[in-house]
Amino acid sequence: MNNLKLYIIIAFCVLTNSINAQQDSKAIKIVENAIDAMGGKSFLKSISTLYCNSETQMDERAVNWITKEMIPNKGSFEIIYQDRTVYKSWYDGKLGYQLSDGKKVLANQDQFKDKEFKKNIFNEFDYLDTSLYKLEYVSIEDVESRKCNKIKATLINGKITYLYFDLKTSLLTKSETVKDGEANSFSTVIYGDYSKFKKLTYFTKMRFGSNADAQSAKIIELFYNEKINETDFK
Repeated sequence: MNNLKLYIIIAFCVLTNSINAQQDSKAIKIVENAIDAMGGKSFLKSISTLYCNSETQMDERAVNWITKEMIPNKGSFEIIYQDRTVYKSWYDGKLGYQLSDGKKVLANQDQFKDKEFKKNIFNEFDYLDTSLYKLEYVSIEDVESRKCNKIKATLINGKITYLYFDLKTSLLTKSETVKDGEANSFSTVIYGDYSKFKKLTYFTKMRFGSNADAQSAKIIELFYNEKINETDFK
């Protein structure tokens, strides 16, 4: 009888491990399909810089957000109002900075704590890096009236992000990042209106929250492998 119980336990463990392996394999395939839908692995890997200019509203004023990224993890963010830079922060690959009264100063490094784990312009490649993330397939769920595959991505520092990929297009529709220490509280971004920028298929609309009236932004310019150089992160 004891041997029978042991066999049942072993069989259960083997079955559970097999199911988990299948889920991981499915999650990986979903992310790979997203990469293909965006333009393909070899093409995306050829992109070393990404420049985006987005229109949005802040305090009922029309502003532009300028984001610049350079492989592997350099990045900058600017808020432009009436052709003036009213805010700027950037990461030079090691430390984060911001402008204060027109002068370069060290920023709160907590803003950049995930940068050390970034190796690619496109997050999809980082998700597939087993030294950075563990992927788990969760389920099929509805997002904005679309059926989506839901994946759990756990970064090695413990940060958890849920990713929703459209079943029809394979493209990312929503991301939910679990807020620090709050298992049921999420930072949500909805992605939509994918367009072609030469060979790159990329979202042009972002909404920062699940509610229809949450803040949104629209990308009006996107360039890759141009308009950016090392001095942007000095």
